[in-house]
Formats: sequence, structure tokens, C-alpha cells
Amino acid sequence: KIGFLSQKLQQEIQAKPEAYPFQEILYCNIGNPQSLGQKLITFFREVLALCDHPAILAKSETQALFSADSIERDRKILDQIPGRATGAYSHSQGIKGLRDTIAAAIEARDGFPADPNDIFMTDGASPAVHMMMQLLIRSEKDGILCPNPQYPLYSASIALHGGTLVPYYLDEATGWGLEVSELKKQLQEAKSNGITVRALVVINPGNPTGQVLAEENQKAIVEFYKEEGLVLLADEVYQENVYVPEKKFHSFKKVARSMGYGEKDIHLVSFQSVSKGYYGECGKRGGYMEVTGFGADVRKHIYKLASVNLCSNITGQILASIVMSPPKV
Repeated sequence: KIGFLSQKLQQEIQAKPEAYPFQEILYCNIGNPQSLGQKLITFFREVLALCDHPAILAKSETQALFSADSIERDRKILDQIPGRATGAYSHSQGIKGLRDTIAAAIEARDGFPADPNDIFMTDGASPAVHMMMQLLIRSEKDGILCPNPQYPLYSASIALHGGTLVPYYLDEATGWGLEVSELKKQLQEAKSNGITVRALVVINPGNPTGQVLAEENQKAIVEFYKEEGLVLLADEVYQENVYVPEKKFHSFKKVARSMGYGEKDIHLVSFQSVSKGYYGECGKRGGYMEVTGFGADVRKHIYKLASVNLCSNITGQILASIVMSPPKV
């Protein structure tokens, strides 16, 4: 509704500038920083430009116009793309070399192994969420535990795929804390209403609340969803956006592995996007999900769903690999 109203106002201003005491609409209803003047990261765009038009690598002026590290990264990425063609479809999970880069970055971040075959590249995090909801929800009797307040993608995707939203409430008095007792309460209430809860959504760092979960809190959440046999959908797209010195982002996979839970012990899907962090490349529509703990039968269906759209866009895939592996000092 906010978007529709603002667009209507913008059209009225263009048609009749004197109609309002302002001449510009700033769209702040979604996180879209470059639309508000945030400058882009030069390295990202240089690499993308060179990948899309590799013929300019042979021109002498390229060495002066582009940084040496951009040129070096571009050559490495082009060697990973079959036919060096960014205009061609890729493997449905994404270009293997780029998934290798992302898996290596996850391993470096968490200190635990990551498998490139667990990575599914997507057009931002949203399609990955939709994909998992489509897989998890069989009817309105299937429920998904979601935080409240929450990013409306979750309530919308649950409704779209015919499931039931099971809200759990964050505690504003404790800095929007996530209490396991609240999860248990809402789970039991859903069960009493005939709802089969299939998954738990955790947004960490939080959106829109901004909280960063403590590692001990995350461990309690891992124990809860393992005990209940749920799938954990970990929205971790704001992992770069931690501004309190004493707080630190820990991925749920890292926490689960540190507790001794391996590949066969827990069902976990984590989401990442190029739209957030310090880069805000929303329009490039890049992202991925890391899928762990599922058997071959389920993985087959995830791959089928990914294959329906052939592949995610190549620019977004390249950018996701760069975001996860930026230049080193």
C-alpha cells in the first residue's frame, strides 16, 4: 500500500509540480540503498563490466581504466564460465567455479567444511525462500514458525503456497530476544489446532528488528528444532550489518557444527543475498542458499525446482561470488 501511494504521488508531482510542497519521493519502504544515493563498490562493477565484455581486456587502455585486482579477478572468473559466455545459461545450481568460491568463503568464515554441491545460486534470497516453501508446504494444515515482527516475504510466501503462518513473538523488552519457551508455546498451540509445523524461520541479524542472536541462544534454538524434527530456514542476509562492537554474527551452520551435529543430524537451509551488507546491490538479483542435512531423495526435488527456471542470472552469480570473496588487504 505504501508503494502504491508513493508512486501515485510521484505521478501527480510530475503532472502538476505545484500540487505538493515537495518535488521528490524517497522510497524507504524497503532496503534499497543505491536508490537513496549510496555509492556502488567500484571493484564489483569493474569485474562485472570486464566479464560481460571480455574483448576490452585486449585493449591497452584497459590497464589504465581498470584496477589490476579487478582484471586479475575477471580473468579467474571467465576461466570458470563455460565458453567464457555470461550470456549463456549455466548449470541449474549455478556455475561450478563460482560455487567453489562461495563454499571456500563459507568454510573460511565458519571454520567448518562447506560443499559447493550444497550451494544453489538464486536471483536474490527471495526465490530461494519461495522454493523452500513450495517444497515444505503440502496444504493449509502445514505450518511454518515465523518471527513477529517479520519481513513480509515469509507471510506472503506461506500464503502463496497454501500453508499456515505460525507466528512466534520476539521480546521487545529484551532487545527483540528470541525465547525458546515462546517457540515451544506457539508450536504446541499450532499442534492443538491440527497444524503440522514443518519448519522454523529465524532471521539473524533481525529484519526489521536488527537484533543479533547470542551464540548460546542459537545453541538452544538448534536443540529445539532438532528435537522437534523441523527444518531450520536461516535468513542470514544481514550478516555484514552488525554495528554493536560486543555483538558478532555466527551462522547457524557454524553453531550446529560446533555442537557436534553433522550433515545427517539436522536439516538446515541458510540464505544469503547481494542486496544487503555494505554493498546493497539489490537490482543485480544475486544470492544463494546452502542446503545441508537432506537425503538424496529430497535433494533431487530441490534440483528439479531449480531446473524449472534453467538457472539464476549470471551477473548475480558472479556478484555473489565476489561478495563472499572480496579483495584481501
